[in-house]
Amino acid sequence: MGQYLEMFLRYLEIEKHVSEHTILNYTKDIEDFFIFMKQQALNDIAAVSYASVRVFLTEQLNKGHSRRTLARKISSLRSFFRYCIREELATENPFALASLPKQEYRLPKFLYEEELGKLFDVEDITTPLGQRNQAILEVLYGSGVRVSECVGMTMDNLDLDLDVVLVKGKGRKERYIPIGSYAHDALDRYINDGRHKLVKSDNKQNSLFLNYRGGQLSDRSVRTILNRQIEKASLTVKISPHVLRHTFATHLINAGADLRTVQELLGHAELSTTQIYTHVTKERLRETYMNHHPRAKGRSE
Repeated sequence: MGQYLEMFLRYLEIEKHVSEHTILNYTKDIEDFFIFMKQQALNDIAAVSYASVRVFLTEQLNKGHSRRTLARKISSLRSFFRYCIREELATENPFALASLPKQEYRLPKFLYEEELGKLFDVEDITTPLGQRNQAILEVLYGSGVRVSECVGMTMDNLDLDLDVVLVKGKGRKERYIPIGSYAHDALDRYINDGRHKLVKSDNKQNSLFLNYRGGQLSDRSVRTILNRQIEKASLTVKISPHVLRHTFATHLINAGADLRTVQELLGHAELSTTQIYTHVTKERLRETYMNHHPRAKGRSE
């Protein structure tokens, strides 16, 4: 069955253009199900039934997986079996009727401006890698792009005269995003100095962000860079490219930006996806009120 997985992963990469991070999740979810199939003596995917799926999901719940993780596994396996039907490897999708568990309500994590300020001061911008890392941080926070969109940027996508970048998002949908003056300065420094030093003489690489070998930077490398910046800044918060995306949106809405504009900038297909940031704003308003209004809290004994 390993060959089925390989075929599916190639399909995701070539036809669906999913990110490296998403492929890793699909791989883990499907391999976990293959282990379950072996334990249940299911020797072929065509032998998997809805009853088998219910046993699998019960086992996953008993192992303590969160509803969020379980929902992802269902989605991954539903897509895998849909592909198998398309390739005539199976005749029905046993995950088609599996219901997604109700998600826990979580507000998106974001950073405060004071925390961000420390991050922007840790890189040595006299070095090629320091210039690159600073530019990545400025672009992620300054534009709110996904990490896959960031590493997928090319030199042709960027227009520093107009301060805009063309981003290719999910489903290969394109959108133009403005970048601020800080991102402009960081990119200008990196492109005219650091990037020239990273490009190899025999390499025609057109990617904007390069690794130390002169090739395209990966999603995982960006996550590693951010973790190192957190360590250098001596911060205890957790950070990821998506936290910076949440921070971008939260700061915009807190400053008065309308939801439709933020939706367009983030590349959300539905406004409802963007509306979660209004809840963050309400939490921030309540926190500010409770901390500053003289009669917000009860009298101390």
